[in-house]
Amino acid sequence: MLNILLWCGLLLPLTASATSSGFERLLDAVVKIDVREVTFDGGTKRFGSGIGSGVILSKDGLILTNAHVVSPEAVEINVTLANLERVSAKLVGWDHWTDLALIRLDMIEIKNRKLSFATAKLGNSDKLHPGQTVFAVGTPYGLTRTVTRGIVSNTQRYFEDSRGVRGYETGAFNTWLQTDAAINPGNSGGPLVTENGKVVGINSRGYLGADNLAFAIPSTVARHIIGALVEDGEITRSYVGIVPGVLQDLEGFYELAQNTGLLIKSVDTGSPAAQAGLRGGDILLSIDGKKVDGRFPEQLPEIQNQIASRPLGAALELEVFRNGSSQFKTVETEKLISRVGEEEAFEEWGLSVRKVSRTYAREHQLEKSDGMVVIGVRPGYPAAVSGLSRGDIILKINRQDVTSLEIAKQQHEAYSEDPSSVLVETSRNHRVSLYVFKP
Repeated sequence: MLNILLWCGLLLPLTASATSSGFERLLDAVVKIDVREVTFDGGTKRFGSGIGSGVILSKDGLILTNAHVVSPEAVEINVTLANLERVSAKLVGWDHWTDLALIRLDMIEIKNRKLSFATAKLGNSDKLHPGQTVFAVGTPYGLTRTVTRGIVSNTQRYFEDSRGVRGYETGAFNTWLQTDAAINPGNSGGPLVTENGKVVGINSRGYLGADNLAFAIPSTVARHIIGALVEDGEITRSYVGIVPGVLQDLEGFYELAQNTGLLIKSVDTGSPAAQAGLRGGDILLSIDGKKVDGRFPEQLPEIQNQIASRPLGAALELEVFRNGSSQFKTVETEKLISRVGEEEAFEEWGLSVRKVSRTYAREHQLEKSDGMVVIGVRPGYPAAVSGLSRGDIILKINRQDVTSLEIAKQQHEAYSEDPSSVLVETSRNHRVSLYVFKP
C-alpha cells in the first residue's frame, strides 16, 4: 500500500526519505529514565532504583512515561537524552488508573549546559488495524534506544488489574493495544510507533515466558490524560460504587435481548450506589437515559468512563432491571479514590504501615476509614516482638484514635525521644486485640 501525504491541496507520495526522517526524529526523542525512590517495606524505610523509558513530547521538556516507572515516591529522576547527556527531571503528574505519568526536564539545566533534544508527535491510535507494522522503542535491560519490530495484534484488548501498578488499580478506564513487538523490562514508558515515527502507544507490559505478547496504552487515551496531568497533576474521576460485569451468556436467565445492559456484579458497602438501593445481580440498562451495552469485556471501559467523567456530586439517574421489571435510582457521585493509602515507616518500632483509605474500608466492611494497615514488621523490633503482623489494622495508639498518619508520627516521635511502653489497639478479622510495644 502506498503511503500518501496531503499537503497544500496536492496529493503527493510520502517518500522513503520522509518516512525515515520522521522515524529518526522519533528516535532522538526517546529517553532512558533512571529513578531513585523511597519504599516502606519490612518495617523500615528503604531506597530503591529502577530504569524505564520515555518520550519527549514538547519543547518545554515534557516527557510521557508509565506510572509504574515514575511515581510520587520518586526522590530523584534522571533522564538520559539521545546524545547520551544526563539531565535531572521532576514529576509533573501521575495516574495509576491508566499507568501513565508525566515528568519534565530541568530546563534551566538544559539552558545552562546548552543542550538540545528532539520531540515526538502523537498519532491516532484509533486508526490502527491488526496486522499493521509498528515499532517498540526504549531501554530494555538498560540498552538505550533499542528498536524492535512487530505488528498490531489487537486494538481492543481489555484486562483490569486490581493491583497492577505498585499495588494500585489500573485498566478500568481503557483498553490496550496488543503487539508482538518485543517488550522487555526497561521498555516500559517507551513509545510504540508507526513507520513514520508517530507515537500511537506507550509500551506498558509484556507476559514473561510468552512469545512477544506485549501491551501498550493507546495514544488517544494518553492525549486526554496528558492535558489533565499538566493542568492538575492528577485525574479527578467520579465514583458510585458499582462493580461491573459482562452479560455474555447471561441474557437468557434475565430474559433480556442481546446487547442490552450491564451486569452489576456487586456494590461496594456504604457507597452511593449501595445507599441508593442498588445490589449485586441488578442489570444496569441506562445512565441518564443513555442505553448501555456491556455484553463483552471490551465494552466495560467506555461505560465506566460515562460515570467517571461526570462532575463530583452530580446526580445520575440509573435505570436498572430487577425481578423482571425496570426501576430508576438516583445516585450522587463522589470522588474515586484508590484502595492504596499513604505509606510510612516507624523505624524505632520496626513497623511499616499504610493509611486506611475510604475504598479499602468499604472493601473490607470496616465501620470507618480510620486506622493504618500493617504492611510490614521488622524481626526483633517492638512491633514484631509484641505479636503484631501484616494485615492488622492499628486503630489506637496509647488510647488515641489514629485518624491520620500524623497522629502516629507524633506518638513515634515521643517514643524516640523517651522510649517507654506503647499500648496499641488493632483489629484483626473484625476482632479487637491489644499489643504492647516494649523498648
